[in-house]
Amino acid sequence: MSYEPRLAAALSGATLRQLQHWRKPGPDGTPILVPEISPERPILYSFKDLVALRTCVSLRSEQSLQSIRKALTELRFGLGFAEHLSAYKLVADLSTIYLVEPEHATDLVKRGGQIVIDQFIDVLRPFYVQGRQIPDLMKPREHLEVDPEIRGGEPVIEGTRVPYEEVAALLRDGVAPERIQRFYPQVSPEAALDALDFARYVESYRPQIGTAA
Repeated sequence: MSYEPRLAAALSGATLRQLQHWRKPGPDGTPILVPEISPERPILYSFKDLVALRTCVSLRSEQSLQSIRKALTELRFGLGFAEHLSAYKLVADLSTIYLVEPEHATDLVKRGGQIVIDQFIDVLRPFYVQGRQIPDLMKPREHLEVDPEIRGGEPVIEGTRVPYEEVAALLRDGVAPERIQRFYPQVSPEAALDALDFARYVESYRPQIGTAA
């Protein structure tokens, strides 16, 4: 499963403008995140990219983009860590950004050594960005789920392999939620409404005029 920019934005909390900016090289010559599946048009993100993007959005709520780039430079070049960004637990407070490991945490911005962190912020859980709630990555709505083992991570009706978009399309075509089971017996009216609600949420991530996706 691959995620086009608008769906990647909706599931990560990043704006389309941020996604575009984060694909560009920084002062160290590397972007914050290169889409794993397709970095050129059509741009396509992977599930691991979504986890990494949610981390970046969480960090951005506490630190500047300059600090995030500095932390990633230290991670990649100072510490020599070369795995996908989703493999690392990064947290921020108002002073710095930390790489959290089982026994300690490393200060990536101030390079103040290692300190103990008691709690890691789970970027898969819901959080807010400028008043907008970003949904749980694995459960974006009560009756929807995202599982990398099911249709490659495409959002589906919980407990099925039915894509949310197919159900939402039927409701848009005038099918009542109570009649959705004529098409998909395993999809309840409540699940159908959740699919439509999530589809509308994804559509709210529309490119701004003059902004490439």
